[in-house]
This record gives sequence, C-alpha cells and structure tokens, in this order.
Amino acid sequence: MDADASGTVLKRERARDAILEMIESRRPGDAIPSERSLCATLGVSRPTLRAAVDELVATGLLVREHGRGMFVAPAKITQELNSADLALSVPQAAGAWSSRLIEFTTLQAGARVGRKLRMSPAAEIVYVARLRLVDGAPMAIEHLHIRAELVPGLSAEELESGDLYEHLRERHDVHVHEAVQAIEPTVVTRAEASLLDVPELSPALLFERLTSDTTGRPVEYVHSLYRGDRYRIVSRLALGPAAAVEPVEGGHHPGIPPGDFAQREPITSSTRGDIQSGD
Repeated sequence: MDADASGTVLKRERARDAILEMIESRRPGDAIPSERSLCATLGVSRPTLRAAVDELVATGLLVREHGRGMFVAPAKITQELNSADLALSVPQAAGAWSSRLIEFTTLQAGARVGRKLRMSPAAEIVYVARLRLVDGAPMAIEHLHIRAELVPGLSAEELESGDLYEHLRERHDVHVHEAVQAIEPTVVTRAEASLLDVPELSPALLFERLTSDTTGRPVEYVHSLYRGDRYRIVSRLALGPAAAVEPVEGGHHPGIPPGDFAQREPITSSTRGDIQSGD
C-alpha cells in the first residue's frame, strides 16, 4: 500500500462521513457550513475536504450555489424491487475478480457508521479501502466498514484474494444472510479517476450496502464506486400471480408505462452484475 495515498483516502472518507452526518440531520434546502469552516472543524486540508464535497455533489446529496454556499439537495425518488420472498438472488458477476488494498486499519466507528451497524460510535470497526479488478483491469473502489469484534485476525490476504464472505464464514464463523443495497448514478472525482484509469467526471455507479448475518445483526456497511463504462446491472422482472396488494394512488413502476398492468400484480426481480468487455 502507498502510505501517502492510503492516508489521503482515509481522511477523505472520514470527512465524507462527517458531512453526511450533517446532511442526514438537516432538511432539503438547509445550509451546510462553508468549506473553510469544515476544514477547521474536521482538521483536514482544503483539497481533501473539497474532494469529499465534490463526491457528495456528484451523487446528488449536496448542491453548490455560487456566491451562496452549500445546501442539502432535494430528496431523491426511490424505487424498491423485491421478489416474492423479499430477497434478491445475486449470482456472481463475470470475470476473474481480485483486489488491491489501498487502506486497512482499525478505528472507531463514529456516529454515522455506528448507527448503521447498530453499535457505539466509540466501538471499533475494521475499515478497508480496496481497488477491485476484473481480469487485471480496475473496475471499482470499495470502502468496507466491518464490526471489528467479528473478525479478529482478519488478514490482508483475505481481503486481496478469494470471496470475502467465504472468508467470513470459514475463518471467522460469520454467516452473512441478506443485504439491503441501493444503486445510484454518479461521476468520478479526479482521485477516483486516477485509481480507475478513466477520465475525470466519467459516469459511474454508486452502490451502498448494509449486510446482516443469520441473526439479523449488521455485519458490514459498504459503499462502492463502479465504472459506468464497464459495469451494468441487469434486473429480471416477472409478473407474479394476482395478490392482495393495496394499490398506490396515482403510482406506477418506473420504466413501465402506466396502465400496462391494470391488475397491479407484484413485480419480482433478481439482479446480477454484468461486466462489459473493453474495446
């Protein structure tokens, strides 16, 4: 791992979490402190703070207004696709996947991550930033936050080779069961573009996932950035049998013309990753 790059990624991640905490405690349109004020409060440099802010602007969580400052962006429209048993089947994506560590450390969860993992902000997590590669080509940047108590002795080898969930099950007796995942379009910052070997402001997919074990206990919180030119998600949609579903007044499923399904049967979905080969 490059020590300078590693430290920069961690500082930007902590700045990002602190600003997200502010966003989540405010309403759309509320002001966020200035960059100068945030630098002083968070103890980070202006470039590091700006990189974190740029990411949140690109993902539509913050709005910059010239001469006025930064504001919480309007709320996003959310569509949830569930199968009949409220779970999605996610087969492995194509290609030979591997990882290169950028950051691997133990630190306090902090307020936002602690809330997601249902643990004290002072409790320890393992924070991992890694570059995910497919057939040797950079595909994604992952930021993992794992409850430290569950993975004593977690090694760099486990994070760089094989399937992480297999390692959790076989070496740490942690059995993941389900995850809630959100996917949004975004663009990459200069630092992210350098790692992914794409031009700055290239399209990307932002994944946010909270994974739980068989007891319902949160195990990990992850947010990842995938190259938009090489990765896509395919959802298989099928009409289920008629069921007693309360109709939504004036509602319809995005991507499906209103009125096509007059009986409002439920839509089920399974999702898989699909790697697109380069030119």
